[in-house]
Amino acid sequence: MEEDPSRRSVVDLSEKEVYATSMNPSQTFLDSWIFVVDLHDLHGKVEYPVDVSYMPDERFKRWKYTTYNFTLANYWSPHLVNAKEADSNGPTDTGLFNDLYLDEFDEEWTTQVEDFDYIVISAGHWFFRQMVLYENNQVVGCCYCLKDNVTDFPISYGYRKAFRTAFKAINSLENLKGITFLRTFAPSHFENGLWNQGGDCVRTKPFRSNETSLEGTDSEFYMTQLEEFRIAEKQGNKRGLKFRLLDTTQATLLRPDVHSSRYGHLKNENVTMHNDCVHWCLPGPIDTWSDFLLEMLKMEDNYNVS
Repeated sequence: MEEDPSRRSVVDLSEKEVYATSMNPSQTFLDSWIFVVDLHDLHGKVEYPVDVSYMPDERFKRWKYTTYNFTLANYWSPHLVNAKEADSNGPTDTGLFNDLYLDEFDEEWTTQVEDFDYIVISAGHWFFRQMVLYENNQVVGCCYCLKDNVTDFPISYGYRKAFRTAFKAINSLENLKGITFLRTFAPSHFENGLWNQGGDCVRTKPFRSNETSLEGTDSEFYMTQLEEFRIAEKQGNKRGLKFRLLDTTQATLLRPDVHSSRYGHLKNENVTMHNDCVHWCLPGPIDTWSDFLLEMLKMEDNYNVS
């Protein structure tokens, strides 16, 4: 029997809980997720979520669709590991995470996810900031800090270590039964300069597949994610845990046309901002991430039924 096209993106999320770690693009992903779930009510009507957050902090949110006992949660963890913010304003008001403990779990999220059915983790652009790196509670190096007698590491060093620790945290959860999804790195699209050197993103059309390629740090971050994912997957499979790759990188690479650029604030807001070629407009490619994830959840649902 031919599948009804109107049901291709529908998955039964009743009695489920979905958790996602968040850095800024992931927050937009969660915004898109709430919108998509609103529109995919299996009974033909829209149900809006109830805020059931445990704390008032907007970076740590839970929403519940009470009719279906479906919970969607978001936890802010831009580095995935324990980090201490030395200066909440920092240079150019972007924030400065001065201390990054690469071998320590971020218990803000690792203590909250054991009962979730699906876990989605991601991290990326916050690793371009200035950081002092710790292992075994000792300084081992830094990124962009140029401190005397401290080794300056490439940013990929901390990035790899952070994902290794995050996956270790997931694999150490004794009662975890859920599936872990890694949402891969989303490249930025600065042209004619870096973010703080006048770079901008003014294209109005997507790239064709032969007009761009993943290069430099973007490629390094992506490959690092894949390598650490495969290691974690192999370790997790030994105890029956499932890992899935939500690979959005190539699709996102082709969309330089949907960043907020200089329009990332209210029209009359009196602020000085750099052009934003990291975050995304909604509607936009973030909705495609949601489509990918919904289709993967549907595949899991069909597999469990069969």
